[in-house]
Amino acid sequence: MPTPDFVLSLRERIGHDPLWLPGVTAVVFNAEGQVLLGRRADNGRWALITGMLDPGEEPGPGALREVEEETGVHAEIVHLIHVGSHGPVTFPNEDVCSFLNLAFSCRYVEGTARVNDDESTDVGWYDLDALPTLSERHRMLIDLALTADGVPAFQR
Repeated sequence: MPTPDFVLSLRERIGHDPLWLPGVTAVVFNAEGQVLLGRRADNGRWALITGMLDPGEEPGPGALREVEEETGVHAEIVHLIHVGSHGPVTFPNEDVCSFLNLAFSCRYVEGTARVNDDESTDVGWYDLDALPTLSERHRMLIDLALTADGVPAFQR
């Protein structure tokens, strides 16, 4: 999904100046213990599935919406694993954003992982011992999801 209309409207007024936005991250595990990742179209980096919440959208459903929109996978929330800030991030178009991010551990329900919109160039399931290069923050979120209550999300 392209930049949400409410952000485009704000950008018309403030240009590239910093914005503080609500974001979500989904750490989705399948039954084999693999994690769902996407290669971002904007910077080419592998990442967990992330996105911005729409105005008034609840974080959990918003995270699940992002997973389905970007990957075609349907998942369910297991736990809220982290609340924190991230940024500032400067995007390739020079927009600057910081995010209040809510991260969720999720369990695969159904669907075939695929590129499902223009935000990713590749999507797939990865064994934890064979992950592509990820940011330190995304590795931390995977670790938190694995230890949220002592039982890995894919075994709950």
